[in-house]
Amino acid sequence: MRFFVDLNIFLDVLLIREPHFKFSRLVMDWSDGQDVWMAWHSLATLDYVGNKLAGKPKTNRFIVRLLEIFEISPTDTRSARFARMLPMTDFEDALQVAAADMVKADFILTRNLKDYKKSPIPAMAPEEFVERFV
Repeated sequence: MRFFVDLNIFLDVLLIREPHFKFSRLVMDWSDGQDVWMAWHSLATLDYVGNKLAGKPKTNRFIVRLLEIFEISPTDTRSARFARMLPMTDFEDALQVAAADMVKADFILTRNLKDYKKSPIPAMAPEEFVERFV
């Protein structure tokens, strides 16, 4: 199975956001050595938010680690157009779906299940993922 991880999972771990940290961290720990993907644009958001809230050194180390664990989905203009056409209310979430679609992901791991209800790729919460696969 191929999994795609949404930005909020990474932010939970980087910023140690409770009560979500535990399961998001389990997702990341499991991902090392697996067929797991992330979006290119997640890196920019992680860098921006992380530098402000966690500091530049910690954020840099975190991103280096992500690049050791996760593959980056190749996206292009077609992907952005696909995202814009999805019946989703949040464009950033639609971009995540488009990136997941490019790698033929089976599931998107996210805490934001509500915004992924109309996603063509099923979304799964970290807790369910850990219960089923870890």
